[in-house]
Amino acid sequence: MIQSNLLRLRRALLSLSVASAVAVPVIGAAHPAAVPAPVPASATPLSELTAQALADRYATSRSDVLAAADAATRHGHLRRATALRVMADPGRRFLSFDGRDGGRVVEIFGDLATAEHVAVLVPGADTNLDKYGLLRGGALRLHQTLGEGYAVVAWLGYRTPATMSLDTLTSDLADKGATELRGFVRQLKETKGGGAVSLLCHSYGGVVCARAAPGLNVARIMLTGSPGVGVDNVRELRTSAAVWAGRASHDWISLVPHTRLHLPFVTLGLGADPVSPGFGARVFAAGDGGHSDYLVDGSLSLHNIARIITGQDPLQADPGSSRPDTAALQTGQRQSLTTPEPHPRASDEAGARSADAAAKLLTSSTRNQGPGTASNARVTPQARSDAGQGAGQDLGGHARMSPSGGGHVQMPPEVVGRA
Repeated sequence: MIQSNLLRLRRALLSLSVASAVAVPVIGAAHPAAVPAPVPASATPLSELTAQALADRYATSRSDVLAAADAATRHGHLRRATALRVMADPGRRFLSFDGRDGGRVVEIFGDLATAEHVAVLVPGADTNLDKYGLLRGGALRLHQTLGEGYAVVAWLGYRTPATMSLDTLTSDLADKGATELRGFVRQLKETKGGGAVSLLCHSYGGVVCARAAPGLNVARIMLTGSPGVGVDNVRELRTSAAVWAGRASHDWISLVPHTRLHLPFVTLGLGADPVSPGFGARVFAAGDGGHSDYLVDGSLSLHNIARIITGQDPLQADPGSSRPDTAALQTGQRQSLTTPEPHPRASDEAGARSADAAAKLLTSSTRNQGPGTASNARVTPQARSDAGQGAGQDLGGHARMSPSGGGHVQMPPEVVGRA
C-alpha cells in the first residue's frame, strides 16, 4: 500500500515537472486581460472562394478589426487599440477576426482562390491577439519560401491554453480546437473544390491537429516542437496523411517528460515523443534553433518544412537555397542547393532566468524517477536564451518583453506606422 502511494506521488511530481517545463518561455509574462470586443460580422461561413467573395470577406473582417479597436479604446485598453488599428491595414487579408476571449484570427498569405496547395499553421500555448505577431511572422516567411501557387493560413481558431496552467497537460482545449480546425479544413476543401491541404502544428497545436486528424482529408501533418500529441503512435491518429515530426536541438520542449498519468477524472501528460522511433512519424532535421525558431528565415527547419509541403524530401544538413525549386518539383528534377547566411539569434534575459528556475524545479521533482526521464536533462545556456524568444510579441510582431522580466510589453514608435 505504501509503495503504491509512493508511486502515485512520484507520478504526480512528474506531472508537475511537465507543467513547469511547458511554462518555461513565458514565466513572468502576464496573461492578456479580457478586452471587450463586439460580435464579429465575419463569423459566418464562407460559401465560395472566388476573388470577389474573398475581397468582400477581407473588407468585412477589416471592419471587425476596427470595431474591436474602437471597443478597446472605449474601455481604456489603448495599447490593444493602437495595435488593432495597425492590424487593420487594407493590404492584409483576414478571412475572419474575433477580438473576444483572447482573439480568434484567420489570416491569409497568398491567393487563396487560385492556390493549388494550402498550408495551415496551428499555433500552441499562449498564442493570442497580444502575441499574434510570432504566428504571423512565421506564416509570412513560410509563404515567401514557398512562392506563388501556394497559400499559407495563420489559423488562430481556438482558445489556446496558458502555459502556466494544467490545461497544457490535458487535451481538453485541444478537443475544442480540433472541432474548429476540422470545420475550417472541411469548409476549405468544399469551397475550393480541389487542391491539397497540409497542417503545420507547433507545440500544443500538435495536440489540436492530432485530435482533428481522424478521417480529415489532408495531405500532410507536420509536428514541430511538440511535447506529445496525446497518443502513443501514428497509428492511433487514424489518418491517411503523411505524418512528419521535427525538433530543433536547442528546443527546451525536449525536457518535457513523455508520459501520461491516468487519474480518476483526468489524464495528465501528452504521451509519446513524436520524434522517437517508436512513435512512427517521419522525422526531419530541424536545425539548432529554439522553441520559437522553426520558421526563422534561412533556417534548416523552414527550408525542410517547405520541401515537405512541396513534395520534396527534406535535407539532413545545410538548408540550401531559401526557396525550394517548385518549378523543378513539377518536372521531377532536383537542383543543387547552397547554404544560406546564418540567421541572427535573439536572447531574452527574463526568459533565461525563467528557464533556469523551471529547470531546477524539473530536476528536483524528477530526481528519483530513474533512467529515461527528465531528471538527467540539462538546460544549456543557448537553450535558456532560446526559451524566452517570442514571449512578448504583439499583434504586429514588433513589441518585446522589457528587461525587467515583469511582463510589460514595450511598443516601439514604428509599430504605429506599419503592419
